[in-house]
Order: sequence, then C-alpha cells, then structure tokens
Amino acid sequence: MGVVNVTPDSFSDGGDWFDHQAAIAHGLELVEQGADIVEVGGESTRPGAARPAVTEELRRVVPVVRALAAAGACVSIDTMRSEVAAEAIAVGARLVNDVSGGRSDPQLLTLMAESGLPYICMHWRGHAKDMQSRATYADVVAEVVAELGQQIADAERAGVAPDRLIIDPGIGFAKTGEHNWELLRRLGELDQLHRPMLVGVSRKAFLGSLLAVEGQVRPAKLRDDATTALSALLAQHPVWGVRVHAVRASRDAVAVVQRLSESLPGTG
Repeated sequence: MGVVNVTPDSFSDGGDWFDHQAAIAHGLELVEQGADIVEVGGESTRPGAARPAVTEELRRVVPVVRALAAAGACVSIDTMRSEVAAEAIAVGARLVNDVSGGRSDPQLLTLMAESGLPYICMHWRGHAKDMQSRATYADVVAEVVAELGQQIADAERAGVAPDRLIIDPGIGFAKTGEHNWELLRRLGELDQLHRPMLVGVSRKAFLGSLLAVEGQVRPAKLRDDATTALSALLAQHPVWGVRVHAVRASRDAVAVVQRLSESLPGTG
C-alpha cells in the first residue's frame, strides 16, 4: 500500500503532495513502482495534529481519488469520517482505512456494512491532539488484542461482514517507541484475532529514534531503509500488507522474501 498524503502537515511529507495534480502524479508513480493499493488521505494523524474541517478534507481528497480510480488504480481512502468515506466510495475508492476503528464516527461502520467494501480497522485510543497521553499499558500486546477485538465485535454488530475486516495494530498511535517494538516482536499474538493484518511503520518516529546520531533523531525522509528492513521481516510473518511511503524498495524486499520461501524445503 503506497501512501499519498494530500495534507500540509503530515510528519513524513507534509505539503509535498498537497496540490491535486502533484498528488495524482505521485499516486500513479507509486502504482508504477509496484503498489497494489494507493491510499489517499486528507487528515494528518501525526501526534498533536489539528483536524481539518469536513469540507476541507473533502476538497483535498475527492478529486485525487476520482482521478486515480479513473486511471485504474485500486484506491483506499484514509479517513475517520463517514461523509468523506461516502464521497470517496462514490468516485471509485475500493477500501476504507479508518484509523479510529469505528470509534470516531460510528456512522462509518454503518456505511461500510451497506457498501460491502473491505474495511481496515485500526487499534485506537483517541485523536492525534492528545493520543500520546493515552500511551499507558500494563501489557501493550494483550491490551491491543483485547481492545482491537472489541472494535472488531462492534464493526460486526454494525453489519460489517467478517470477511471484509482487516486489522491494524496501530503502530505509533497512543504508543511509545518501546510499545511499538514490543508489538512488532510479538506480532504473532494478534493472529488470534483471525483477521488479515495491515502494518504501517513507514518513516515513523521510533525508527528515527533508533537511528539517532549524537542525540539527533534521523529525519523522516531518511528512514526508508529501516522501513524496508521491517517490510522484509513483516513479509516473513506474513502480514496481509504493509503501508509505506517508498514503494519500490518494500516491493523488492517482499519479492525477495517470497522467492526465498518458495526455495525452502517444506514451504509453499
């Protein structure tokens, strides 16, 4: 999954693709690089980010979704709002990625039930402005499994078909760097939820901290090599998908893992 942030304030590339034509061109470039899905988002969810008005989020994403879908791309809309998801679906979006997992706008679950489209449900404890204050866990993996399990149950109760649900552990959302590493170390424990899993680690702050030199955190755009390393490890798990900013390197890493797995005795 390749990321197209149509925002002025995303942590990794804020403003780079804020112009509609630039965003469309970038989305098509990601498809050329091997993205199976292109995800368009109009709201930054970096820690501390302010939410745009609904009208502004619509202005940002709808023309980009329409153009990419018309060009044949499989487009996911990254939104927590039912109004935005509905408009994006109307112009060609084929998946909805809701980082609130149904907690921000319950009407989004109703929309997903009616649409029959795949729904990505992420572990979530609150909006970007204060989510890091909620990063308190006795056992982060056990609590993420329990809370995400409840979100899945709520989605199914709203009518979302079980085979349309994809989960995301929410790396970096209401979690410290140590929480993120622990989740990645014990990712197999999320398999008990019996759902395909999307993981988004691309360029996130915990990688910048890992790669810091003399106290200087590695800038976001210089974290792609570390992201690619994690894409290779996640492909070995394996997960359903990885959400990345630099597609070609992760695509290549996944291809190498798949080919090596085919070569090993006793593997498919």
